[in-house]
Amino acid sequence: MNYEAIYKVSTAFKERVQQGYTEAGGAGNGVYVGPLDDSEAAGARLILFLYRVAPNPSMRNTAHTVPSPVVPPATVTYADSLALDLYYLLTLGDAAGESADLEQLKFLGSAMHVLQREPLLTGVGVDHEAVKLTLDPLGNEDMSRLWALFPTVNYRTSVAYLASPVWIDPRTPDVPAAAVIGDRLDAGHRERVWQP
Repeated sequence: MNYEAIYKVSTAFKERVQQGYTEAGGAGNGVYVGPLDDSEAAGARLILFLYRVAPNPSMRNTAHTVPSPVVPPATVTYADSLALDLYYLLTLGDAAGESADLEQLKFLGSAMHVLQREPLLTGVGVDHEAVKLTLDPLGNEDMSRLWALFPTVNYRTSVAYLASPVWIDPRTPDVPAAAVIGDRLDAGHRERVWQP
């Protein structure tokens, strides 16, 4: 993916959560992506908030190889790609009244069911990459720190998810070196023949 990778993964994640919301009988667009205290989040049943972006520790110095848009070559390799882990909070929207809150638990459960059933984001929306969504169990202390970011919002039932790996590739792939097509030794002089 390119510089739009975080946007594309967040959009695909929202669509997957929306799928769970719809399967539970939700009508319209019930999922909002953004901060919990945003005024536009007021009518949402579920809120998806990207709270942390971190480099993937196991893929820091790994080259990223993807299918080439034109053949040959069959694949393109990016040596200086940035592999990221994206951390999201999925929480209930701000519902009015206890019955509305109970109904929202149904939407949250259905979204979690869909995310467990279909944990890979793939296809055109994420440039045919494979990004895995994993439930990320946060302890009470970590969850409290996260909710402290929104002092004006009351705590609501929440779960955290990790989306990984998310690749940000350079604008152009690495240019491969010329291939060696032969090795010759003549009277003590060694010469390599390079193909342009």
